[in-house]
Amino acid sequence: MSAHAWPPALAKNESESEKAARIAAEKEAKRISDEIDRALEQEKQELRKHRPQSKILLLGQAESGKSTMIKNFQLYFCPSSFHAETEAWRAVIHLNLARFVNHLLYVLFNTNTSAGRRQTDTIKDYRIFQMRLSPLKQVELILSRCLSAESSSNLSPLGGSDDSRLVRAATAPEVSVRGGTGWKHFLRKRRGSQSKLSALQDELEDARRILDACKEDIVALWASPAIPILEQEGVDLQHHARYFVEDARRIADMKYVPTAEDILRARLRTVGVEEHRMTMETAVERGDEWIFYDVGGQRNQRASWASYFEDVNAMIFLCPMSAFNQRLSEDRNVNRLQDSMSLWETVCRNKLLGNAMFILLLNKADLLHAKLKAGVQFSTYVINYDRSRPNTVEGVSSFIQKEMTEVHRVYSPRKRQLHVHTTCAIVRVLQHPPKSEET
Repeated sequence: MSAHAWPPALAKNESESEKAARIAAEKEAKRISDEIDRALEQEKQELRKHRPQSKILLLGQAESGKSTMIKNFQLYFCPSSFHAETEAWRAVIHLNLARFVNHLLYVLFNTNTSAGRRQTDTIKDYRIFQMRLSPLKQVELILSRCLSAESSSNLSPLGGSDDSRLVRAATAPEVSVRGGTGWKHFLRKRRGSQSKLSALQDELEDARRILDACKEDIVALWASPAIPILEQEGVDLQHHARYFVEDARRIADMKYVPTAEDILRARLRTVGVEEHRMTMETAVERGDEWIFYDVGGQRNQRASWASYFEDVNAMIFLCPMSAFNQRLSEDRNVNRLQDSMSLWETVCRNKLLGNAMFILLLNKADLLHAKLKAGVQFSTYVINYDRSRPNTVEGVSSFIQKEMTEVHRVYSPRKRQLHVHTTCAIVRVLQHPPKSEET
C-alpha cells in the first residue's frame, strides 16, 4: 500500500496506549474540522446579512405591466432562477389557454342562442366544438386548484345568458393569485404529505394529457369562420391569451416546454403584495440582492401601498399608454390614462418617497402602436392633445412624458432626477433611448 494512502492502515500490534492516542488525535481532528465548518457557515451568514441590498417598489394601476416587468428583470439579471420556474409557468400558460378557449365557447353558445338571431351553418358548428372541447373545463379546475388561484366561482361561466350584448362585451376572466402564496413553488413545497404531492403531480399530468388530446380541436376552433364573425359583431378577442391559442398546437403538446417569450406573455394578476427576492447573477451586480415589491394596482388595494414606501431605494411607476381609450374595471366612468395620471401625482407628492430614485416607464408601446395604426384617434379621448399633432407613438408618448414630467416637477417634495423610458414589457427592448429629467 502506498505511504500516502488514506485512511492509513492500523498498526498490526497497536498497544492500548497507542490506540488511546490515536482515538484522541482523531477526536481532535474532528473537533477542528467541525470548528472550521462552523466558522465558514458563520462567515457565510454574516456575508448574507451584509450583502448589498436594494429595495425597489413597483407601482401602477392594475394591468399596467408590473408583473411582466418583474419577469424581465429576473430573465436579464437572474436567468438561472428564471428558467428554474419553467414548470410552474407552464401550468399558468396552460390555464391561460384553457380559460380563453372556454370563454370562446361560452360566447359562441350565448351568441348563437340569442333571441331573434338567424341561425347560420357557421355558428351551428360551435356545438361540435363545445362537445369535443368540454374536457377543458376540467383542465381549468385542476390548474386553478394546483396554483391556489381564485375559487371556482370566478372561473369561466358554464351556463347561458339572455343578454347577448353583455356576452359580447365580456372578456375572459383573469387568472389571479393572492400575494405571498408562493405559487411558483407549488410543486416542490406544497403543504401536505408525500401522497398528496404525488396526487397533485398526477392531476397536472392529467391536465396536460387532456390539453394534448384537445389541441387539434383548439386549432380547428380558432381557424373556423366563427371567430371572425364574433370579431365583426364587436366581441373583443384582443386578449393576452390570443398569443397562446394562435400557437395551440405547440403549447398544448405533451412535450411542451415554455420559452422565455411564452413566460413573459403569461398573465397572472396579483391580489395584494408580492415580494420577489433576486440575487444578481450578472458580472457587475453579482451577489447583490434586489427586493421587488409588486403591489396590486386595483383601487381597493392602493390603501396598502404606503406601508411599503419607507426605505426603498427606487420606485418604478408603470403607465400603460395604450389604455387611453379604456375605462377602469372598478369604475366605468373613469378613463384609465386619466386615472394613471392622477395616481402618478399622488405618488410624486408622497414625502416618504422623497429620497427614492424615480423611474417612469411609459409602457405598452406595442399596443399603443397597434391602436393608433388601426385609426383610433388619441385626441378623441384626451382633449388636451391637439388634433393637429401626429397620431403616432412618438407624438403620443412625447405628450404623456411632458405631462407627467411636469407633474413630477411641480409636486415632488424635493428636487430629484426622474428617469423616463418608453417600453414594451414583452419585447424586452426599449422603444426609444432612455431620457432623464432633473426636476
